[in-house]
Amino acid sequence: MAVKFTSANFEAEVLRSEKPVLVDFYADWCGPCKMLAPAVEALAEELAGVVKVGKVNVDECEDIAGQYGVMSIPTLVLIKDGKEVNRMMGLQPKAALRQFIESVM
Repeated sequence: MAVKFTSANFEAEVLRSEKPVLVDFYADWCGPCKMLAPAVEALAEELAGVVKVGKVNVDECEDIAGQYGVMSIPTLVLIKDGKEVNRMMGLQPKAALRQFIESVM
């Protein structure tokens, strides 16, 4: 299951993570975000223990969204060793997400 990242836990859960982290920037009202959610959840389960997968609600965590310059959603950011290493925007098929994640493994 994807972790809910917040302003309170982002540093510990994402920036200090020993594993690569996929951060899904989304909003509850976003149609494409809702369509992407099942693929993100499936990958969270399939890659558990290898990659940490979580979500940031841009309406609740404007500070994090601003820090990463998120201008449209869904935006997926891969973070490794506390630094952004790759970014993907828009609705994507699960296979493309897996390939995106595996690029940092």
